[in-house]
Amino acid sequence: MNWKSCLLALAASFTLALPVFAKDIKLAVTTSFHNSGLSDVLLPAIKEDLDLTVKLLVVGTGQALRLGQAGDVDAILVHSRQAEEAFLAAGYGTHRREIMYNDFVLIGPKDDPAGIQHAANATEALQKIAQSKQKFVSRGDDSGTHKKERALWKAADLADVSGQSWYRAAGAGMGATLNTASGMNAYVMADRASWLNFGNKGDLALLFAGDPVLFNQYAFIPVNPELHPHVKTALVEKLENWLTGAHAEQLISSYKINGELLFTFNAKP
Repeated sequence: MNWKSCLLALAASFTLALPVFAKDIKLAVTTSFHNSGLSDVLLPAIKEDLDLTVKLLVVGTGQALRLGQAGDVDAILVHSRQAEEAFLAAGYGTHRREIMYNDFVLIGPKDDPAGIQHAANATEALQKIAQSKQKFVSRGDDSGTHKKERALWKAADLADVSGQSWYRAAGAGMGATLNTASGMNAYVMADRASWLNFGNKGDLALLFAGDPVLFNQYAFIPVNPELHPHVKTALVEKLENWLTGAHAEQLISSYKINGELLFTFNAKP
């Protein structure tokens, strides 16, 4: 082998040894978003349109924010505005971009022993559950759903329900919490999308919804690259532009279960 051939062979082996930088990012998302089934629709489309693989870390909102704070993900998709704004104020994220919304609903036994379906608002519904001491299962995991639930109990002057015998904290995601409630035939608060996509409903039914306080906004927050230089800012920007664009709007706005819309797209250009 002459010297030119040796150089070509050496160059080829060196090229093969170089690392391949895949186009992928890590996105922390809530269990309620994942349980809705929407991620199974969006992720293949993102891959096709952007040649981008989105690796989901499915956790509660509290844990998603902690992953972003530590720089363990490139961005987060969560639904607890007060916690999100605190995250931004501390400098852990660059900005907050609203993507879509649905609502929280109160689920319970079909015969509704607490009578919450006749409540005037969510506060009264929770008061009825407490007064009748009917079983209630909470996420109990510092998720966006759990944060909202705690705020509602506080608004109902029942901030200490966690010590009551009829109140159980599952310490789990939305799907597991719904399973627990189904097994106990108990009341539970869920996001509408997770409830509609939940297969083990048993004797449970959607009993209360429609109070404006149950509004449930999902927002996208990029992790701050000034704190974590390894964050893939350019790819995060591409994903954000896609999530707020026409194809995402079409997919989100057409995603239904049994003819019922799960999310409403409300991203602004």
